[in-house]
Amino acid sequence: MGCFSLFFLFFFFISYAPTTLASSSPSFTPINRDLYRTSGVLTEELKGLVNRHSDKLLMDTVTSTNKGYQAEITVITYSRNRKEIDDRSKFRILLTFGQHGRELITSELAFRILSILSEEQYLPKMDPILLNTTLEKLVIKVVPMENLNGRKLVEAGDLCERRNGRGVDLNRNWSVDWGKKEKDYDPYEENPGTGPFSEPETQLMRKLSQSFEPHIWVNVHSGMEALFMPYDHKNTTPDGLASQRMRSMLEKLNHLHCEDRCMVGSGGGSVGYLAHGTATDYMFDIARVPMAFTFEIYGDVTASSKDCFKMFNPVDYSSYNRVLNDWSAAFFSMFNMGAHEFQSTTKLEKLISIDDYLNGYLMERKSRYGKKMEVLELGMQEIRTYFRLFLLSSVLLMFMFCSRISKSSRPLVSAISL
Repeated sequence: MGCFSLFFLFFFFISYAPTTLASSSPSFTPINRDLYRTSGVLTEELKGLVNRHSDKLLMDTVTSTNKGYQAEITVITYSRNRKEIDDRSKFRILLTFGQHGRELITSELAFRILSILSEEQYLPKMDPILLNTTLEKLVIKVVPMENLNGRKLVEAGDLCERRNGRGVDLNRNWSVDWGKKEKDYDPYEENPGTGPFSEPETQLMRKLSQSFEPHIWVNVHSGMEALFMPYDHKNTTPDGLASQRMRSMLEKLNHLHCEDRCMVGSGGGSVGYLAHGTATDYMFDIARVPMAFTFEIYGDVTASSKDCFKMFNPVDYSSYNRVLNDWSAAFFSMFNMGAHEFQSTTKLEKLISIDDYLNGYLMERKSRYGKKMEVLELGMQEIRTYFRLFLLSSVLLMFMFCSRISKSSRPLVSAISL
């Protein structure tokens, strides 16, 4: 009996132990193919969208190679009238999605925004007249999948991959504070590359920002719900009016579209860790983009840290649709606020003083004609002095004239008391 019992227990362990062990290990959520397009399908659908609306949309594909590694980025440009795509008087917005391969929901949002711009989809609560008025003032460039090579690795089964096709985090490969490593630095997650702009994707994005010179830049991510402004590499925000404008816009968006639940402030001061070599810090500090943001559009805090697809992407239709609807509305509110801010700023810039005008005129003429214009500077200084004296004299004469009229119109008062 003893031998029989041991044989029975051994047989039971062999038969059931694997099942028990498997059931105790964490399960990982696969990509929901009913919700998420593959990169290839998404590219084809973007091409179809552009072809159907060639009066508004223009599609460019650019490539770059570094040491045998090639990257490709698709850029879609929107203008209400495609002939005005290069109009520098327009308010210019640059949006990039999918910088980290595992954040598939961001590229789905890019497609939704472009579909609304093309009027194939609509925002239910958006005033169409206000929307059309706003869009007349804008040129928008959209990069739907910045990290195409990393995205393909995710689609092949590496669901936690955020880096590009050769293991570099594209949001650590920019030049502002590049290469600095915090105590909690993770070489797998945050590999900054061999140097600033070592990666073809980053080189292409820098070139795009330099040629387009946007007024607003937004780098769209997932992992949490947040509206970030500079800085990522230090626990502070910039000084001055530009910082106040950015924060004001983010607080309005948070109230309107996040129900005040989104984190607002600097990335470095809000997330709990500092990030060095990020795109948004470069855009603000080096490219001098007036408003540079990072939007985090979704995060499942209940998901296991190893269940990356669920952590970074909604997995059911209801959550998926809510994210796309809410954040599409947020972007179009931002378009409206930005266009209004730009128009107000432009009007103020036109109200310059006579000194500023003359100084600007002299500088321009001097740069054209060199030392010959220096002779005019003393004369122009005298003209400004005489102009001020003329204004002062005019004011004094007007005051004296008004005083005399006031005296002559007073009624005569008798000196004898009644």
